[in-house]
Amino acid sequence: MCGRFSITLPSDAMAQLFAAQPDNDLPEVPDYNVCPTNRIHAITGGDDAPRRLSAMRWGFLPHWYKKTNGGPLLINARGETIAEKPAFRSAVRQRRAIVVATGFYEWTKTPEGERDPWHIFASDGGPLAMAAIWQDWTGPEGETLRTCALVTTAANKTMSRIHHRMPVILAPDDWPLWLGEAGQGAARLMKAAPENALEMYRVDRKVNSNRAKGPELTEPV
Repeated sequence: MCGRFSITLPSDAMAQLFAAQPDNDLPEVPDYNVCPTNRIHAITGGDDAPRRLSAMRWGFLPHWYKKTNGGPLLINARGETIAEKPAFRSAVRQRRAIVVATGFYEWTKTPEGERDPWHIFASDGGPLAMAAIWQDWTGPEGETLRTCALVTTAANKTMSRIHHRMPVILAPDDWPLWLGEAGQGAARLMKAAPENALEMYRVDRKVNSNRAKGPELTEPV
């Protein structure tokens, strides 16, 4: 799974990288400890729509939720079953997005039960384009939220040293297909990244707190 991530790429650089039109109200960057329910950067597109860089709530809200905490917090969607789940099956066919990150965090446990965090990032030092799905949700008072979940898959051997799941990471050549700009067949993209795509190192346990901030969170220990 992916439960936290970091983003240091400026919004204008994201827009340029993905050839997307940026919205005005985007989350602040850098953020070294992006948590569930935070507003995050996401790219959307389509065969008849220009790409946009906009903000979404990390935590997918099915239309039957009567309030934002009306059910489980859906921050991840398993690629193996996403097309079957009532919450996700429409979104994966019609509303796919790319969430931009510098790296993400995962945890291992010590024999004493302590949680040791790891920062996982692209081997080439570039940003990660993580596959996501999105949906607009309307609350009982008419309020609307654009919400999303990251798509995950079984970990490759490199990642499995840390965790058995990982986010689906898209190569640049696959962005048009995932965004719905290049026809059908996006299901084949929901697989683990190549073994040499990611690197990782231990970071300080202070990142275990969702209130922790600052660049030191991504420094190796």
